[in-house]
Amino acid sequence: MKDRKAKNSPPWEGPGEASIQARTYRTRFSSQRFRSFVVNYKDSDLWIGVDPESFHPEMETVAFETVKTLRHQLEHYFLVDPEYGRTLIPLDTKPDAPEIVNILAEAGKKAGVGPMAAVAGAFSEEIGKILLRDFGIKELVIENGGDIFLKLEKPLLLSIFAGNSVLSEKIGIEIPAQETPLGVCTSSGTVGPSLSFGIADAVMVACKSTAIADAFATALANQVKTPGDVQTVAETSEQFPEILSVVAICQDKLGIRSNFEMKLVAPSRPYPKGKEIG
Repeated sequence: MKDRKAKNSPPWEGPGEASIQARTYRTRFSSQRFRSFVVNYKDSDLWIGVDPESFHPEMETVAFETVKTLRHQLEHYFLVDPEYGRTLIPLDTKPDAPEIVNILAEAGKKAGVGPMAAVAGAFSEEIGKILLRDFGIKELVIENGGDIFLKLEKPLLLSIFAGNSVLSEKIGIEIPAQETPLGVCTSSGTVGPSLSFGIADAVMVACKSTAIADAFATALANQVKTPGDVQTVAETSEQFPEILSVVAICQDKLGIRSNFEMKLVAPSRPYPKGKEIG
């Protein structure tokens, strides 16, 4: 989710709808399945859940240092290429740009948006890769402003928070363990201070790359100008092989194209966006 900031402010991922709900949704993850901790650096705020058997206290330090390094790399690159942090359209990077800079730029090019549209998803995945490499974690969930990196050993059912829509939290997507590592990201034009040129209550996208999922969530949400656009947006996603699943919600309208099983979520179980419900 992309934070609406003043034109000259640093283009960092803001809290979006996560802060509006005081991040209480994080308590919805199963405490038996995941042992969790939070990493904060400047305005980055990540929730990280690990299967209890794999947890090691050193993970918190490694995750913090990774966030710090990634942010510093981007901050230094902004000094060389200020347009990179401001543009809303794809942009080529300069020679010898850091890897994170190129990851964001490539995701933006695939989706037709600016590089910073992918920053939250990219951070989630890059941190996840390092934790998986260093600690041999069995199950890992990293949530960053509503954009999620997953590595699972059994299926996880995620519900979709869509603000005031009557469909909010009533639709679930079951993520098969064999499809992970995977990214699940959501963009909205009505929830939180996120920058969107559409009026979607939620557009959720799943891709193997979390950065690409983040970029496409932004791009597709931008295309929802009326409730009637949600199915068109879902159908449009067919032209992009990177997209494994799309769920678009606007008011009482729903558009779906998914390789994963979709499930109805009981109204009596109000689990916010992107959390375990079964």
